[in-house]
Amino acid sequence: MSTFDPWNYREDAGYTPGTDIVGYKIAATDGDIGKVDEATNDIGSASIVVDTGPWILGRKVLLPAGVVQRIDTAEEKVYVDRTKDEIKDAPEHDADSGADRDYRDRVGKYYTEYYTPGR
Repeated sequence: MSTFDPWNYREDAGYTPGTDIVGYKIAATDGDIGKVDEATNDIGSASIVVDTGPWILGRKVLLPAGVVQRIDTAEEKVYVDRTKDEIKDAPEHDADSGADRDYRDRVGKYYTEYYTPGR
């Protein structure tokens, strides 16, 4: 049984440290949802901030790196294993609280609740 690690990229996601994915499109399991606005690759706290643009009224959401299924550098696209609705219903990105432990715990818990092994 595998456990979900929300704050680290999966070994098979194709992420290479140092790769700049800002500007890449984000593909949910049911369609594109926006672009990467910010990205961090810090061990234990890696994440991407997605600007959803007009899809959900310009809202930004924080996606833990663990939801990234794969990164396609040729297409400049990041594939995540969440639906548009799961991302839309996620806690809104709060730039002022990005490093706040309570905020990160809330975001991590939200995505962990949606985790299904082998998804």
